[in-house]
Amino acid sequence: PRMAQEAAPVLLVVLARLVSSTWHEGSGYYLESHTNEVYAEETPPEPALDYRRVPQWCATLNIHRGEATCYSPRGSSYRSSLGTRCELSCPRGYRLVGPSAVQCLPSRHWSGMAYCRQIRCHVLPAVLRGSYVCSAGVQMDSRCDYTCLPGYQLEGDRSRICMEDGHWSGSEPICVDTEPPKIRCPDSRERIAEPGKLTATVYWDPPRVRDSADGVIKRVMLRGPEPGSEFPEGEHVIRYTAHDQAYNRASCKFSIRVQVRRCPVLKPPQNGYISCTSDGNNYGATCEYLCDGGYERQGTSLRVCQSTQQWTGSQPLCAPMQINTDVHSAASLLDQFHEKRRLFVISAPDPSNRYYKMQISMLQQAACGLDLRHVTTIELVGQPPHEVGRIREHRLSLGIIEELRRFLHLTRSHFNAVLLDKAGSDRERYISPVSPDELFVFIDTYLLSEREAARRAQSGDPCE
Repeated sequence: PRMAQEAAPVLLVVLARLVSSTWHEGSGYYLESHTNEVYAEETPPEPALDYRRVPQWCATLNIHRGEATCYSPRGSSYRSSLGTRCELSCPRGYRLVGPSAVQCLPSRHWSGMAYCRQIRCHVLPAVLRGSYVCSAGVQMDSRCDYTCLPGYQLEGDRSRICMEDGHWSGSEPICVDTEPPKIRCPDSRERIAEPGKLTATVYWDPPRVRDSADGVIKRVMLRGPEPGSEFPEGEHVIRYTAHDQAYNRASCKFSIRVQVRRCPVLKPPQNGYISCTSDGNNYGATCEYLCDGGYERQGTSLRVCQSTQQWTGSQPLCAPMQINTDVHSAASLLDQFHEKRRLFVISAPDPSNRYYKMQISMLQQAACGLDLRHVTTIELVGQPPHEVGRIREHRLSLGIIEELRRFLHLTRSHFNAVLLDKAGSDRERYISPVSPDELFVFIDTYLLSEREAARRAQSGDPCE
């Protein structure tokens, strides 16, 4: 076969009817004649392509926003000739889409197509409670800086950069509320205890609370008494704690100082004592002066502690009780003992009466207990006109004796006794001598006032 390809021209021997034609010039026609001769014809060769004479075989190669570096086997002047190979590339910020190299083909087309696409990252999502600003949008090398709203702190990357692979550097940050709320307590204050009390009622406004983030305060807690409470003497600390929605907290405190104004401590009078309200010497306290049995007060009975820390009035005295028997009626005599003394009235037919002697003897031995219980003894002894009535060393007239007997229903025929309270009421009667212990138990159980009982509990029994 190789020899057949190299044999040119090829002679074809055709055994056929010979056809000859004669051209008649100018007629436009020709005549055919048929002979039996054989002719050998030469097949015309295909036209040869001279690539050297066609320097631009393929179209000029243009890469949008890119660059093509071409190499032609015919030299630099043949950038688009057949067989030229071009390396394709894109500048920074762009990515090549298509083959990285193409070649000019005999078909007068390049072996492929390519273009440069701008590198872009996806749009960053919005940041809750924050924002970001980008230098060049979503293009490569664009830098986005994050900021948070006032009151919030950024946690994570503060900036992100669009990289060559089309992804953002770092990770998405968040804005968190880490700042505690602002809280301001009321100012500290000082109050004076109310008159007659050791406490002061104090009011105040709630604290001022503000959250620097979303403005929402979740809870405000009070540690201490509520406004309007009564505060005792001394200093008291009130604390408030506020929590925002992110559970950040802030605290504040203020103090309340309660002062009790006090007067100098009063001293009890000699042969007497003092009974005071409240704490005894605080502003508004009232002190009453009282005398022991057998003594009576001379001077003011009550003194009050003022806001100036001074007492009203002056201190009274407890002087021995003066009994006036030179009166015109039994009522006038008894009025001297009203609300001061209890009376134990003894009646006997004569001084030699056995019961009378026994009773007087027992009372003389219990003189201290009688004075302690504010008991004065009145004796009515004998028959008129020699009847005797006396209070200690003071003698009573016959008319006063008679009125006392009628008033108290006391008979002269036999021994009897009656116990009167400080109001002059008949509280107990005896037809035989009564022991001091029995008498004292009755008085302590039924006749002592609350003040006397408290005094007895405080001072005890000095007669023991």
